[in-house]
Amino acid sequence: MTLVHTVRLRFGDLSRAAATHTNLSAVRVDGRVLWIAGDETATVERLVADDPAQPAEYADERTFRLADFIDLPGPDADEEADIEGLARTGHFLWAVGSHSLRRKQIKVRHDGDKALRRLARVEGQENRQVLLRLPIAEVDGLPTPVREIVVDGEHHRAAQLDKRDGLRTLLRHDAHLAPFLAIPGKDNGLDIEGIAVSGDRVYLGLRGPVLRGWAFVLELRPYVDPAEPGRLRLRPFDDGLEYRKHVLDLDGLGVRDLCPDGDDLLVLAGPTMSLDGPVRIYRWHGAYRVAMPAVVRGEVLTRELEITYGEGDDHAEGMGLIGRPGDKLAMIVFDSPAAVRLTDDGAVIADVVRLPR
Repeated sequence: MTLVHTVRLRFGDLSRAAATHTNLSAVRVDGRVLWIAGDETATVERLVADDPAQPAEYADERTFRLADFIDLPGPDADEEADIEGLARTGHFLWAVGSHSLRRKQIKVRHDGDKALRRLARVEGQENRQVLLRLPIAEVDGLPTPVREIVVDGEHHRAAQLDKRDGLRTLLRHDAHLAPFLAIPGKDNGLDIEGIAVSGDRVYLGLRGPVLRGWAFVLELRPYVDPAEPGRLRLRPFDDGLEYRKHVLDLDGLGVRDLCPDGDDLLVLAGPTMSLDGPVRIYRWHGAYRVAMPAVVRGEVLTRELEITYGEGDDHAEGMGLIGRPGDKLAMIVFDSPAAVRLTDDGAVIADVVRLPR
């Protein structure tokens, strides 16, 4: 890994109390601000750079509750949404939840039958089943989520993919993915961990399942239902399906994040199971020009970098381009950061790495 420098991410007291700073799962650079999410809340955080050209620190955090913009599907508006991907394009910020199930863990105090019963418990959370689009407006000089904006005389509201045509429903008969819907994400079940948006197309990267070493990226074409302006629906492709599947040869790894770079997609890849590594960045060349389901390998998919990882910590979860367009720099944020990444004054350290030119 070509480490160029590090960046301090400074969170407020509430986020530190919620452990957001140690559960980072998604990041997107947006000019002078950084959008970031943790996987234990139902919020999106905005941090501001001290120097937009070459930031050493992002601070001045502001928290935005998703429930202030959309009606989350779960009974508790503050139950975690497990936001695993953020995308910023045009006048909108996109976010996607993991859509995964989770299995209870055996903890140190558990033993015998109680431990086995706990390991047998699988549960889902409705707030994880979200794909949403928030309008962004300039407020006090900073991009800020709002419930509605007007662009060229047209009103745009905060909108989400409705439960009636949600992704788990959409995939229930899929030949490859349907068998994994009932399996927890950490067990190679369905687990979305990246999003990228280009025009009317949304790409979702799957950490799992990985099938015989092949990882999946789903391609969707969401649109706003004119009769229900807060509802996203999916436009069918030429074959009548409302999604496309692309399979990527990531050497047995799953997708941990997606990041657009021109017509290419950068893919942060890591283990689908509860393992530390390896972790790599791949480049899917010309991803946005693909007009049909693709088998992505060979010269179209190149391994760019090996990313550092720890033993039980430092799990790279988010990636975003930083600096000027020609700098080829990517910021990497980590879930379960190593102790050395946590500063005495409450910040957490992210890495900035150089991509091959």
